[in-house]
Amino acid sequence: MISYPDTRADDHVEDHHGRKVPDPYHWLEDTTDPRVHAWIDAQNAVTEEWLADAEEREAFRARLRELTDRPRAGAPWCRGERWFQLRNAGLDDQPTLWVADAPDATGAVLLEPTAEGDETTALTGAAVTRDGALLAYALSGEGSDWQTWRVRDVASGRDHDDVVEWSKFSPAAWLPDGSGFFYGAFDPPAADGAYLAATRGQWLALHRLGTPQADDEVVFVPEDPDWVLSPMVSDDGRWLVVTLSRGTDPHSRVWVADLAAGESEPRPLLDAADASYEPLDVVGGELYVQTDAGAPRERIVAIDLARSRVADDDASRWREVVAEDPTDTLDHAVIAGDRVLTLWLADASSRLRRDRLDGEPDGEVALPGLGTVESLAGRPGDPLVHLTFASFTRPSSIWRHHLETGETTEVGVPRAGPLPFDPERFVTDRLVAESADGTRVPFFLVRRRDLEPAPDGGPHPTLLWGYGGFRIPVTPMFRTHWLAWVERGGVLAVPNLRGGGEFGAAWHADGRLERKQHVFDDAIGVAQQLVEQGWTHPERIAIKGRSNGGLLAGACLTQRPDLFGAAVVEVGVLDMLRFHHSTIGWAWKSDYGDPEDPADVDTLLAYSPLHNVADGTAYPATLVTTGDHDDRVVPGHSFKFAATLQAAQSDPSSPVLLRVDRSGGHGAGKPTAMAIDERADVLAFLARTLGLPADSER
Repeated sequence: MISYPDTRADDHVEDHHGRKVPDPYHWLEDTTDPRVHAWIDAQNAVTEEWLADAEEREAFRARLRELTDRPRAGAPWCRGERWFQLRNAGLDDQPTLWVADAPDATGAVLLEPTAEGDETTALTGAAVTRDGALLAYALSGEGSDWQTWRVRDVASGRDHDDVVEWSKFSPAAWLPDGSGFFYGAFDPPAADGAYLAATRGQWLALHRLGTPQADDEVVFVPEDPDWVLSPMVSDDGRWLVVTLSRGTDPHSRVWVADLAAGESEPRPLLDAADASYEPLDVVGGELYVQTDAGAPRERIVAIDLARSRVADDDASRWREVVAEDPTDTLDHAVIAGDRVLTLWLADASSRLRRDRLDGEPDGEVALPGLGTVESLAGRPGDPLVHLTFASFTRPSSIWRHHLETGETTEVGVPRAGPLPFDPERFVTDRLVAESADGTRVPFFLVRRRDLEPAPDGGPHPTLLWGYGGFRIPVTPMFRTHWLAWVERGGVLAVPNLRGGGEFGAAWHADGRLERKQHVFDDAIGVAQQLVEQGWTHPERIAIKGRSNGGLLAGACLTQRPDLFGAAVVEVGVLDMLRFHHSTIGWAWKSDYGDPEDPADVDTLLAYSPLHNVADGTAYPATLVTTGDHDDRVVPGHSFKFAATLQAAQSDPSSPVLLRVDRSGGHGAGKPTAMAIDERADVLAFLARTLGLPADSER
């Protein structure tokens, strides 16, 4: 029986529009409090003691290192006569940026984020001038969203003196002559520890090279502090294009400035915020925009900027370039050469199509199979397009498509060598479950080819991973820890839950706000089907998710503790009455609702994991993970949920563990060694609680 750390329960009560809601572990939100630090250490000690007894922990760690220790690289991109590419030799803590004179050349290291010895320092932004001479790069430390921009001379590898701080959620966009760049930033936090405070009021500035940041010109401040900015300078260098979004709401605005005419302050172009608008680039004076205006599965239109001196929200003036598809969803697009390449989701898997800029279809680009195009790199006038492609059982590979010949070839990753596993041993099935309201919910099932459902092979330890939110599509993706699980005889189920972006705007809308419960019902429906079909039993299935997926896991384990043998809740949004008070949490109201609105409180309370833990309930074994420097979903969510669940748990055989990464954030930029340790601990937890056979062959 586990002896949990003593966690003080206060009589703190929150008043939500007249509703008195106890919040006894409110004090755990303050990560500057020495008592909270001591509590974290005590929780980590309990978790470490339990995991130390997990027989498979070291075996999983060794296997994850083996699967990770091979060269990886992203799609190369070109600026001027130079090619740039992110690479990792295998176990490097962070990817390194390389520069070469050709896409296949070895080249040289341009930027190593960890050069000064901090393995948590990650490259989180990179923008190169049109001539390839200067690199603006952003570094972040300890997993934080805050970025600091610097400028490096590409030829010499030396940094300029420029330092631009307190940027977040924004790329850099260079002026055409390379004399400066636009960026989005916030006022610096007021005091130590204030990084947890709500982050509002982003502004757009222009930094001129060789000048202090204090002299930067603020070119645009939105009237509403909840609008978040993303600047882009068109490939021809003439236009500044700024996308504005209210948090995570897909409805957006687009403002523009004619740099060639001496403008720097943008003016409205698409300002109704009535649909999603994603600018692609400007070609021939037309701005190409991906949008769901009049097309729930999205389309691409062109807007003549020369005619649009005022806001041009009149769709009758737009030229349709790529029409909405009746069955597939437009996920992403790039303009390359004299064509637009459109990436579609066909039943949640990638399909790549070519269209001419005049709107004429130009055929399909053959892909290696069922999987995901993870990145697509090309630009107007460039005859080459590079992409990366992955599936559940094949890691990311690099492919080159020649626009003139139509030829697509695998470039591969230099010195990658053979895979340390045989992909043919595994199979990915496409199945469908039924949700509580009768909605059909598709899901992927990944397994070893020799595994079958009962009575011949089941029940198998099964991991159900999901997300279901913010219009983010879930498609086939390669994860080393998933492969380590499946090759040992575990089953992986990955559903396309409502709230995601796989099937267009309507699918997203049916899993947000007052319909958020549909997301949890969908995951529960998939779990029930896995049981009914004989793949597993309730005591051998785990629900797992990260961030918004952590909310999914928390809601499912509190709503149906009888259906799961384990749960892994990673950096989850778990307190649905206070998520909006910290960092960027307010931005999620578009999916969750507003706790300040009395009409939304009942909906939020109905599924909030923290508020639906019931004393004396037998909950499944649960592992809660977070980072003490997470400034996306602040760690107080995880701290309070773990403490509440520990106090309520009635089954002494099912542990409730909290694992906190020191100097860790939300996940992006996590050093490779730290990530391997975390994944090994999660797999060891699942193997022990679900009964994964220790003698399964790889």
